[in-house]
Amino acid sequence: MKVTIDGHTIDVEAGTTVLEAARAIGGPSVPPTMCYYSKLKDCGGKCRCCLVEISKGSERDPRPMPKLQPSCVTAVQDGMEVKSATSPKALDARRAVSEFLLINHPLDCPVCDQAGECDLQNLAYGNKNFKTRYKEERRTFEPEDIGPYIQLHMNRCVLCYRCVKLADQLTPERVHGVIGRGDHAQISTYISKAIDNDFSGNMIDVCPVGALTDKTFRFESRVWFNKPYNAHRDCPTCSGKVTLWMFGDKVQRVTGRKDVYHEVDEFICNDCRFHHKNAEDWVIEGPRKFEKPSVLNINNYIRPLKKVHIDADELILEGREQDEKKISMPAIPYDAVELEAIKEVKEE
Repeated sequence: MKVTIDGHTIDVEAGTTVLEAARAIGGPSVPPTMCYYSKLKDCGGKCRCCLVEISKGSERDPRPMPKLQPSCVTAVQDGMEVKSATSPKALDARRAVSEFLLINHPLDCPVCDQAGECDLQNLAYGNKNFKTRYKEERRTFEPEDIGPYIQLHMNRCVLCYRCVKLADQLTPERVHGVIGRGDHAQISTYISKAIDNDFSGNMIDVCPVGALTDKTFRFESRVWFNKPYNAHRDCPTCSGKVTLWMFGDKVQRVTGRKDVYHEVDEFICNDCRFHHKNAEDWVIEGPRKFEKPSVLNINNYIRPLKKVHIDADELILEGREQDEKKISMPAIPYDAVELEAIKEVKEE
């Protein structure tokens, strides 16, 4: 069946969502997401960050849908026409949703370990949410140890349910979930339980904000000071394909490899993630390319550097005080005395 998104028409299979079709097209037409995760089943529809305007329902029913639809759970119909990046209504709604997500979110980016690779940070920057109109008291929680490797900062949580879905689908017994309702809802473990299984560390990777942090990496370094390398090892539990975040020759943390949408390609076990922090334990394949523009690109050692050419007089770069005056006056030629001084310097 055919679907048109922002003027781009693409053929997709039945059952494909609007978001999946937009990702197949790529570019600015792809809506942002906070709760959807393509590697997890029945995931999405919680955050409403991916709202789109459907101007034509299908060939059979060409009427537009009266309300904006979440693209991650809306199935494509044959002949459907969608406005994503070209819809002012959808863009305004996304901006409002991101402002809503930031109501209780603390402004602790300077100390948050997720800073630099935070989906909410990127979303707020893309939607230009630089100010808040919320003046009421924010809800606050104390940090909570929910396992030997994971610390929960509920203040930063946006209730995307990713960690709950992952625990349901990847681990044998889920011992945490959402308790409470409405503005009292929060992620927590059941009484006297701790999250401790072979794949619990993947909850850190799927968390879009800094709510679930790696206790072995906390406050060790900023991600933009690290160099990411693809590496692998023979692991009996998982694929063993990881990204090593290195500072010099030291491995500071190990994560799963992520795609352009910041989703893990293959989930890895806790043994690879937490117990192999020596470079000798891995076969390093080489530097990892950055998937998309972010603060990490400041430290990009892959991008070729062009030689800088300064169009100025030769002796300006020598540092002489009399020549520095000529930097802003290219239209004023040297007088005879200056030309003689230049000649003397060149002959020395």
